[in-house]
Amino acid sequence: MKIAYVSHRSKGKASDVHTYQRMLNRNRLNRIREYIDNDGIFPTNIVVNLDGRRIQFERAKQQTGNEEGLLGWLDIRPTYKSAWIIDGQHRLYSYSGHARAASSRLAVLAFEGLAPSKQAALFIDINAKQKSVKQSLLQELYAELHWDADAPQTRVRAIASKAIQSLDASPESPLAARIQTSDVGRDEIRCISFTSIFGAVERSNLFIAKERKGEVIEYGPLWGGTNVATLRRTTGVLTAWFASIRDVAADWWEKGAGEGGGLAMNDGVVTCINVLKNVVQHIESSQRRRLLQETEDDIVSLIMPFGAALGEYFNRMNDTERKAFRDLRGNQGLAKRLRRAQDALRQQFPDFEAEGLDQFLEEERAQTNVRAKAALDRIERTLQCVLVEELRREYDEQWWTLGVPKKVRKKVGDLYEEDDGRRGGREYYFDFIDYRDIAHHNWSMWEPLLGFGSAAGKDKRTAWLVFANDKRRIVAHASSGASVSLDDLAAIEQYERSLTERVGGQDARRASES
Repeated sequence: MKIAYVSHRSKGKASDVHTYQRMLNRNRLNRIREYIDNDGIFPTNIVVNLDGRRIQFERAKQQTGNEEGLLGWLDIRPTYKSAWIIDGQHRLYSYSGHARAASSRLAVLAFEGLAPSKQAALFIDINAKQKSVKQSLLQELYAELHWDADAPQTRVRAIASKAIQSLDASPESPLAARIQTSDVGRDEIRCISFTSIFGAVERSNLFIAKERKGEVIEYGPLWGGTNVATLRRTTGVLTAWFASIRDVAADWWEKGAGEGGGLAMNDGVVTCINVLKNVVQHIESSQRRRLLQETEDDIVSLIMPFGAALGEYFNRMNDTERKAFRDLRGNQGLAKRLRRAQDALRQQFPDFEAEGLDQFLEEERAQTNVRAKAALDRIERTLQCVLVEELRREYDEQWWTLGVPKKVRKKVGDLYEEDDGRRGGREYYFDFIDYRDIAHHNWSMWEPLLGFGSAAGKDKRTAWLVFANDKRRIVAHASSGASVSLDDLAAIEQYERSLTERVGGQDARRASES
């Protein structure tokens, strides 16, 4: 370390033409120091370039006559900057001030007198062209590496790793052939990453319920006493839990990440595991029993009704609601998925409690009517503009008589005359639901734009307009005290997004054709 030197890249300094190293990362240094503390070894070399003016090699006499390797003494003068670090700066500087710096050994691959361009090329080869180990592989190997670990927390991760692999391999498991392991590529069915489900299971508190300063205070319901018993208990409970959900919402589950899917995917599965944690907490609290002391069969019988209710919640969703569920991304999206699932369980089990649910629902419901009204107003303005524009494009000056059904013309005409047309043209006197009648009157024209869902027939495919009109009545009369549900709001916002996308796609096609 006394002779080593690293030339780092500095932003904005054009003079740094011979520098290529990244700046040291403090977090990475700390992680490596912890690795050293735990007797970790480095199987790879630190790569350096030695200043040829400050080294001297004295060849020793060799008995074998083998000229492939030269044995001798390398004398390096103790001069600062005589050894440039090409690769391994974090490994080297992690020893700075460390208690083991004086006794530990590091393997070094040294070059002599390499030009800066050669050093940079070597640095790129080492760091860009080597294949890194996937996080999922490390998690899969956790079972083999730490099965007999002394620390319960480490053994829990090993058991979780083995349980997930068992769930993927077992034909009876709803997750069979659906988990993306390190050696299997992703497709529409195998679309649940090992990393996602491993993290959810590990953080679920189902193995260790309470701990303090690394010591286990209370084990969770999946703990079986031994590794083998805990593994058997874990796979049995998780298989039953996901089966209770899959059996009720089978059509959505089977689609995976394909068209119309979104449940048997990373975020959907993580949500189901998080709900299981809430269910366990609710059962233990409301029934005053510790599931740790129950048999696997007893636990399964207790959680199954909640799993079926969760599956029914998923099964009730229409295509638009499912897409809205799938579009909830990131930590905030996961939180919303979880809260809405919790709310669905409460509707089935009124005494169901989950920490923070009441506050979330109160805050959400305070905003649902405001957000719903804004979205519905935008939908109405879009419909008004697009429908009239399309009718005029199709029928020119006769758009009113040919494009609008007679009953709508009569009603709107009366309103127009009574108001002396103060709003403007007749199109400003349409009611929201009138757009559905106009769409039916010109269905071949409007089906690509306003036909939502997979059901056949214009009545079913425009049922969303009836739904939106009903919700519009609610938000238009604040004094009634009624409110739009969270699921209804999600559906309204999804309808708006879909309509906007279709209108934009239609405009883009016309621009391309012209």
